[in-house]
Amino acid sequence: MNLTSPRRSTPNDDDTTAPVELPHVLVTVAADGTVTATVDGTLFASPDVSAWTRATFGPLMDAITKDRTIAVRVEVRESDGSVFTDILRTRKPRRAAAPSETPVPETRRSRHARRVPRLAEVTGHGFLPGEDVAVATIVSHTDATGTGEARTLVDLDDLPDGTHEVILFGRISGTLAVRRLT
Repeated sequence: MNLTSPRRSTPNDDDTTAPVELPHVLVTVAADGTVTATVDGTLFASPDVSAWTRATFGPLMDAITKDRTIAVRVEVRESDGSVFTDILRTRKPRRAAAPSETPVPETRRSRHARRVPRLAEVTGHGFLPGEDVAVATIVSHTDATGTGEARTLVDLDDLPDGTHEVILFGRISGTLAVRRLT
């Protein structure tokens, strides 16, 4: 038996937390590849005359989430009866570093402390446009382009010794691309 009252939100609470209830996006894919989407039961129509399709899934999610400023719960129902669910989180705004008022003089030690990264490009196909693509051994994340291609640069010095393969994993489509690092 719980004798304490439920926690109430206060003005001092962190405003960056997700709401208790996320908007529910239901995407239904027809056999011909057309897509219908509802947000909390309300039809989300295409802004132009054409219907949403698999190829426009990324722009559809961008439109619903207002370019990832709103977190949503997405449920995709395929024509074969399979169902995929995911939560699309908001993106944190990137802040530009403020330029220093007084430049710091470069020393011999600071010149040698700079490390030039050893990068390897990893590319995979078959992802949904705009889809969040995990990079594993998970060192970063990337997004799929409008053509469904995911691309990332991997700093070889950030990988554990003996790592010779990288996996790209589509969080919505389930697409896996395993690539050997050369």
